[in-house]
Amino acid sequence: MSESTLVNRLGGRLSGLRGKLLPQAGMDKITWFRAGGEAEVLFQPQDEEDLAEFLRAVPEEVPVTVVGIGSNLLVRDGGLKGFVVRLSARGFGTAEAVSETQIRAGAAIPDKRLAATALEAGIGGFHFYHGIPGGLGGALRMNAGANGVETRERVVEVRALDRKGELHVLSNADMGYSYRKSTAPADLIFMSALMEGYPEDGETIRAAMDEVQHHRETVQPIREKTGGSTFKNPEGSSAWKEVDKAGCRGLTIGGAQMSSMHCNFMINTGEATGYDLELLGETVRARVLETSGIKLQWEIRRMGEFEPGRIVEPFLGRGEG
Repeated sequence: MSESTLVNRLGGRLSGLRGKLLPQAGMDKITWFRAGGEAEVLFQPQDEEDLAEFLRAVPEEVPVTVVGIGSNLLVRDGGLKGFVVRLSARGFGTAEAVSETQIRAGAAIPDKRLAATALEAGIGGFHFYHGIPGGLGGALRMNAGANGVETRERVVEVRALDRKGELHVLSNADMGYSYRKSTAPADLIFMSALMEGYPEDGETIRAAMDEVQHHRETVQPIREKTGGSTFKNPEGSSAWKEVDKAGCRGLTIGGAQMSSMHCNFMINTGEATGYDLELLGETVRARVLETSGIKLQWEIRRMGEFEPGRIVEPFLGRGEG
């Protein structure tokens, strides 16, 4: 089904939307890897009601995929069928302090901006977001963390819409958090969250943020086209140690490379395809499995269709996915 066929088939259902419908949108323009195929239709809702109207209008059999700012996202070269929803910065990218310890933030706000809002309000506990290259929506979904702090420690409640456009307000317990994971229903689209920290003076917060920034600049390839940490840390070890032990530091396939600076970071050296990047990741997983018996799990979110003849099997077919 082509983009025009999809939109034409829905006809007047979409006529009342105020957001942008973009045909055949290149996901390589969105993802930080700067690789991947096209979205059949990209929709950027103007606000919560616009998103709800869209979800009520689109039949449940039509795929709807949600993406954030694209920092830890790998899109396969065959692209994404159906609609891809990307929350707009104007409608979902603001944050404000609503009390001496709480912040209401939209899901599209960059983590770094959330940290800055907390600094301005004198609210401690958000400094770790200064070092996470992503958006709040992704942080809520994957319980993003750094420097010994995780998202679940800050969440009070989350506003979300389900596939039918119905509103849900989830408590911290409803999110079902564990390491780099939430068990909240996969079809929920997070729109905003109420977050809580604690009173702290600006100098202390700024010092903590500077420490986070210094750490990132000295050990991570932050100026490369990368998706951040590639694999979750296995129990009792660190992903980078296992990648290094397997001899994969600097390993290159096509235009994709495991960083020599931090070997749990995968980078696009220039012209990498989604296939190059995923093949490199599965090659690393296969070698770590062979070397140490550990099945590394992806931290980067992978989605979309493989191109014909360019399918990448988990662990290259040597272990379970």
